[in-house]
Amino acid sequence: MKTLLVSGALGQIGSELVPALRARHGADRVVATDIRAPAGEARDGPFEILDCTLPERLDAVVRRHGVGTIFHLAAQLSAVAEKNPQEAWRLNMASLTAVLDVARQHRCAVFFPSSIGAFGPSTPRQHAPQDAIQRPTTIYGITKVAGELLCDYSVARFGIDVRGLRLPGLISHATPPGGGTTDYAVDMFRHAVSDRPYVCYLERGTSLDMMYMPDAIRGIVELMEFDGAHLRHRNAFNVTAMNFAPEELATEIQKWVPGFVVHYVVDPVRQAIAESWPRSIDDSAARTEWGWRPAFDLASMTRDMLGKLGLTAASGR
Repeated sequence: MKTLLVSGALGQIGSELVPALRARHGADRVVATDIRAPAGEARDGPFEILDCTLPERLDAVVRRHGVGTIFHLAAQLSAVAEKNPQEAWRLNMASLTAVLDVARQHRCAVFFPSSIGAFGPSTPRQHAPQDAIQRPTTIYGITKVAGELLCDYSVARFGIDVRGLRLPGLISHATPPGGGTTDYAVDMFRHAVSDRPYVCYLERGTSLDMMYMPDAIRGIVELMEFDGAHLRHRNAFNVTAMNFAPEELATEIQKWVPGFVVHYVVDPVRQAIAESWPRSIDDSAARTEWGWRPAFDLASMTRDMLGKLGLTAASGR
């Protein structure tokens, strides 16, 4: 069996995908990579410091470890990318181009995460379909659309097995907020368990699709292990699990932390980004083609998240 490589392994998705893959395939079969070194306790398997925008270094790592599948997670997220769009374009596109080029040379399969941010104001606002108009207004979204197209081209032109998900906002207990527009949800949980009021940068009523990280990890693994002969879309499947606005999450948290207080001071940049996205997306293609089903809704995610962050009542301890 060839090894699996994860770029951006210390980021929001990678921090939970790497342990999941190592539990499934063995620690020595999963090579974690990032541009910085992990803490000592996090290095429980092969790790390489790697800048994925440098194809010759990526090629050397793939050769050295006999890599057969690349999970390419390295990218700048939406709010951070808006602060330096040129750098976001360089990082997001140069790294994907290098990954696809190396994958073509070594016949590697590739996972590329797209995002609800690939949609824009002209996309249907409710239940945005799998195949919809994509005219994003952020540099992050532009790189995701360009990435989706480049992945489709790589499948059609070179026969690379590239697959991906259009992920909604992700909620994880393992990593702090990393600059995404939907990261308010993670921050809200962290403030609640530390008995601090939270100042939310999105307006009340800003409903968006969201997903708990365990569902996202399972979806990534299931998609990559599914028989590709039965996939019609392969790349950029819409997936979702729940839909809520900030005040709805706050209300659910308050069932476990009654004194938790949320104030609303809108950040115009992140509010504009959120308003450019669909309020909900249709993931029926993923459900039909490879059996996607989320396991967590708002209530079960809230209880599990609070427990993982140390709230005794929610954890059942």
